[in-house]
Amino acid sequence: MIDGLTPAFEARLKDAYVIWFTTVREDGMPLPTPVWFIWENDSFLIYSSPNAQKVKNAQKNPHVALNLNSTPDGGEYTVFHAEAHIDPSTPPPSKHPAYFAKYESGIGDIGMTPDSFDATYSVGLRVKPIKVRGE
Repeated sequence: MIDGLTPAFEARLKDAYVIWFTTVREDGMPLPTPVWFIWENDSFLIYSSPNAQKVKNAQKNPHVALNLNSTPDGGEYTVFHAEAHIDPSTPPPSKHPAYFAKYESGIGDIGMTPDSFDATYSVGLRVKPIKVRGE
């Protein structure tokens, strides 16, 4: 178990639709991006297009952060310090049962089919938290 990951944090992960994924560009500029994800096996799985800046950034500097939205007054925030790596063993998004169950309707909402989504978001990023903080 990750230091600081409480059952309440884990419940928030299961309910959240997006998480903010922050990588760092080569020039040192942080690049936060909202992404779809699933939480499995004590890590996050995020699918991306292979040429996305976040993938390039993570390949050069695997130290990343993820955070869930807070409440309007800044409470109930969750921030993960993590390391990200491409995971070539991940199946295509539509063939990953938990991911597809969570985002099947969202894929249609953005005008894509499962096949076009798989072709566009073909890279699986495995993000392993090192530390979590929040309230």
